[in-house]
Amino acid sequence: MQSSDNRYDIMEAINQIAREKNVHRDLVIETLETGLLSACKKRFGSSDHVTVNIDPNTGDISMEAEWDVVDEVFDPSIELSLEDAKLISSKAKVGKKVVEPLRFVDFGRHAIHSAKQSLIQKVKEVEREKVYEDYKLRINEIVTGTVQQILHGDIYVSLGRAEAIMPMKYQIKRERYFQGNSIRALIADVRQDIKDPQIILSRAAPKFLTSLLEIEVPEIYDGIVEIKGVARKAGERTKVSVTSSDPRVDAVGACVGIKGSRIQGIVKELNNERIDVIEYNEDISVYLARALSPAKVQRVDIDRVKGKLTAVVEDDQLSLAIGKNGLNAELASQLTGLSVDIISNTDFISREAEKNKEVGLLIELKGIGEKMVYNLNAFSIYTVKDLASADTDFINQIPGIGEKTAIKLIKMAEEYFKNRK
Repeated sequence: MQSSDNRYDIMEAINQIAREKNVHRDLVIETLETGLLSACKKRFGSSDHVTVNIDPNTGDISMEAEWDVVDEVFDPSIELSLEDAKLISSKAKVGKKVVEPLRFVDFGRHAIHSAKQSLIQKVKEVEREKVYEDYKLRINEIVTGTVQQILHGDIYVSLGRAEAIMPMKYQIKRERYFQGNSIRALIADVRQDIKDPQIILSRAAPKFLTSLLEIEVPEIYDGIVEIKGVARKAGERTKVSVTSSDPRVDAVGACVGIKGSRIQGIVKELNNERIDVIEYNEDISVYLARALSPAKVQRVDIDRVKGKLTAVVEDDQLSLAIGKNGLNAELASQLTGLSVDIISNTDFISREAEKNKEVGLLIELKGIGEKMVYNLNAFSIYTVKDLASADTDFINQIPGIGEKTAIKLIKMAEEYFKNRK
């Protein structure tokens, strides 16, 4: 039994470690017991016969070793001769066990050091697990840290109680950071590593931009304005489509802010990356026309079979619609989720004239009116050639067209090309 002073010192130490490391005191006590068992193993060669208990209320430490009493000792780590056993208990007998009380102070520095090392290791494991669990819940959250070092282009960032890394591919091109700089980024992923949890940061992810919008635009945070899509090439240009659930709230205006106040804050954060905010529309033609801004689109043709859109613009708008290195067209394609072909009005007229020669116009077929043409177009049948190569069952699905009419239409289309030969 220790003195009251020793008990006080142990309990104070346990409480202090629990506070500083932010772990439960029961874990500290359990780890101290494990450390003492480790010290016993070093002294005796085994700790299987040793029991250690620490009273969580008083700090009392009780340690006992249970020995097998034998005539001849073969395993000194768990066996005692009768002579040695008699020194512990006068009632000791061969074939029986004898319990020896152990004193904490008898282990000296080695015991304390072993317990301390075990405790430090255990606390580190708990801290690693806690950091992993905490930051796993914070994926897609924006954090601010301090640049610790830059190694092979990767930026290592201190987040206080954890270190994160921002690989080169997750950085915005042309941005430069130095040790000690403050940095703001998105937690893109958290992985369990052998040593420490690996927290991956990103400033290039589209989610980083949308998270900034959620911070800057209360209407998005409140759910009144919804972000429908985002297409981004970090450091250069981003297109964001938004919509409002409240007709009184202008979705684009809410994001841009008065005199651009809200969007400019984000542009500055992203090193002057250009951001186009457009209003979402379920009509894909209208949506694409807006996505290609600032170019003005004259018309949009949709090929639903091939999943392709063709946007027609005035000749002097072509380069603006395509953008530098094709970036405007690329982002519009990402935003709509369809392949986009952009042509000038002159090329469109020329292409249509050539196409009409080769494939024939539906209106040229006798007995086909505008309504019939409209219904066929709705099922991607635009020309006589499309009709001639279509399946009867497919044509039969079109509203207003029965099986007999479907057969008749296909036959008319086939005759059309025969008569042209």
